[in-house]
Amino acid sequence: MSANRGWWAPPEGEDSVSEKLLRKTRESPLVPIGLGGCLLVAAYRIYRLKARGPTKMSIHLIHTRVAAQACAVGAIMLG
Repeated sequence: MSANRGWWAPPEGEDSVSEKLLRKTRESPLVPIGLGGCLLVAAYRIYRLKARGPTKMSIHLIHTRVAAQACAVGAIMLG
């Protein structure tokens, strides 16, 4: 490994994470929208965790996961 490259640099011939995300965005513009929607749904549901009422924690987390996945899969299917 050369001295001017850090240990986090991808191996030769491989794309970095940001390059992969930019390439996916060009190929299918709804992928970042689905990812953002997934993160927003998950963040909102975790924020509302204390107001879940009598619902069990496991059921609330399952509903959170399903809603986030539905947002991501829906964006992919539309794309």
